[in-house]
Amino acid sequence: MASVALFHSVYGLRPAMLTAAERLRAAGHTVVAPDLYGLPPADTVEEGFTLADKVGWAAITDRARAALRDLPPETVLAGFSMGVGVVEALLPERPRAAGVLLVASAGSLSRVPPGLRAQLHVADPDPEFVPPESVQRWTESMARAGAAFEVYRYPGVGHLWPDEDLSDYDRPAADRLWQRCEEFLRLS
Repeated sequence: MASVALFHSVYGLRPAMLTAAERLRAAGHTVVAPDLYGLPPADTVEEGFTLADKVGWAAITDRARAALRDLPPETVLAGFSMGVGVVEALLPERPRAAGVLLVASAGSLSRVPPGLRAQLHVADPDPEFVPPESVQRWTESMARAGAAFEVYRYPGVGHLWPDEDLSDYDRPAADRLWQRCEEFLRLS
């Protein structure tokens, strides 16, 4: 089974992330879902950006790094929206990562280890947070790096559709996401 680090969205460590961690643990994986803020989660995306600004990017990535300290080098890095940026920041330090799971943000992985396994899961459309050109850039960079990757688009859902406490929540799409992630992790 895989070791997995789940990095939360700008909202903070919400119950949906803890539920996701428990779901993956129940499937036999070792999972950490660190609180990158050390503060209660936000109720709105605007409050989330305020929290992220208050904590600061350096502290956020330092907390993520600390959460990985005792995990094997082959740990799968998974990020949700802002958490994708955390994965981007830490992947160069963890070249033996067994893979990356990116949800609700394409990011721009600049240094991709050869043969990296990756899945990208995005709402379609999501012009504010994941415009089509960012998915295209991500796909091109993964292809150039020789990564083994898959892109999954979820038509008609909101940005953070896996979070059952947000208005974006879409149960069938969230279930498909977790089925795909669990299959990815079985192969890690």
